[in-house]
Amino acid sequence: MAATQPNILLITTDQQRYDASGGAGPSFLRTPHYDRLRYEGVTFTRGYTDCPVCVPSRMGIMTGKQVFSHGMSGNGITSKILGREGTLPWYLRELGYQTIAIGKMHFGPERARHGFDEMILPDDYYRAMRHAGTDLQPMRHGIGQNELYPGMATVPEAQTLTSWIAEQCVNYIHFRRDPSVPFFLWCSFTKPHPPFDPPEPYYSMYRDSPIPEPVIGDWRETDDCPASFARQQQRRSYDLLPPEVIREARAAYYGLITQVDYNLSRVYAALEDLKLYHETLTIYTSDHGEFLGDHRGGAKSHFHEPAAHVPFAMRLPSSWDNRCHGTHVDALVTHADILPTLLKVAGGDPPADTDGQDLVAVARGEHEPRRYLEAMNGSTPVQREQGIAYNYLAITDGQWKYMWYPEGPAELLFNLEADPHEERNLAHSSEAAAKKEELRNELVRRQRERGGEFLEDGDLPERPLAQVSETEMRNLGQPGAHTEYYDVDVLH
Repeated sequence: MAATQPNILLITTDQQRYDASGGAGPSFLRTPHYDRLRYEGVTFTRGYTDCPVCVPSRMGIMTGKQVFSHGMSGNGITSKILGREGTLPWYLRELGYQTIAIGKMHFGPERARHGFDEMILPDDYYRAMRHAGTDLQPMRHGIGQNELYPGMATVPEAQTLTSWIAEQCVNYIHFRRDPSVPFFLWCSFTKPHPPFDPPEPYYSMYRDSPIPEPVIGDWRETDDCPASFARQQQRRSYDLLPPEVIREARAAYYGLITQVDYNLSRVYAALEDLKLYHETLTIYTSDHGEFLGDHRGGAKSHFHEPAAHVPFAMRLPSSWDNRCHGTHVDALVTHADILPTLLKVAGGDPPADTDGQDLVAVARGEHEPRRYLEAMNGSTPVQREQGIAYNYLAITDGQWKYMWYPEGPAELLFNLEADPHEERNLAHSSEAAAKKEELRNELVRRQRERGGEFLEDGDLPERPLAQVSETEMRNLGQPGAHTEYYDVDVLH
């Protein structure tokens, strides 16, 4: 490893599922610049978010802790758990780095810096567009931030938020940074999160492609389906979307991913201009995935593959020895691993209470990878009324996955090796009973070690089904419908 501190580029997308990334996605999906990162670096094939929601995943990046430790199990005000110190950018600043965040951070309040020297947010883009003196304005199609319906951008490609984020990164690399110190740049794209509104040529790019059909598990239409899963889909009527709409939404989703990828090349090119690319350490991931019609669902939240399994790749500087370039690593990794990794490459030591692991050491085989990864999601209003502290607890060893929903209760068990799309629930199968017992016992054991906050009498709690009708769920308004004047960092 080189003695000098490398520049660090962290690239995140929003709501990009693993099977919509290079090497894992459809053969027609165009992601040449993510592919370049994979060819030159390490692809972690089992990258997961341990809480498939925006803020918890970002808190994992910022703290090096998993959801059970940092405590943010749903979208909320980040200043309740974070200050200016003890965050990833704060540690890197202490090590001599200049730090900047460009794009969506989803911090609360919106302008909380949490240790960054500077932040440039989507709000800056929307205000600049309003003051540009043109009738062409973004997001004027009326599609909300949580809708699965497809649309088209209302501004040309070069005026979209995706292009703007890339150009802000280019501007920083060329003109804004202090060249006498290393930089940490978090380039945080807001897509392919809804609205699914790519501009041309990306809107039309995949409309004639062989779009994969949604997967519907055998558990989805039976009593095995967790009540909270069904309610989430009813809440936003994802389960009522006709196949034609889902197909168009998927085509638009792929278009947004390619738009991000092509714009990412501008960031790479800026580094190449200044001969910085080869010595910049780069990590690429997404905060969570998107159901995209699978299991008659949309959005995220649940620990199923479409929502929890995310792209995860890392490129080490060219001058380093043992770069592991072009390799695939099947160790379980998560967002909490980013902080200890970056602190180590910057010449520091991770804090003692980190839950993460050094990904460089894992890739080189110098660190024993974790055997299990746990997950959870915070409770819904319906569950809170019942006294349930969470939606589900889950655990995976990378080959099997087990989920426990207190309400019902409901259990899901999937053999990911044989059934990567989670079509067959084996929770009640005698052939899988031993694996279910292993994962369930491990989940309970780990909760007991933490004090048993999410257990009752030392075991997983059970609650009766809430008496909430489908009609009630479909009459709760329009979640995620915001204008560009909304003062929370959730605009895409």
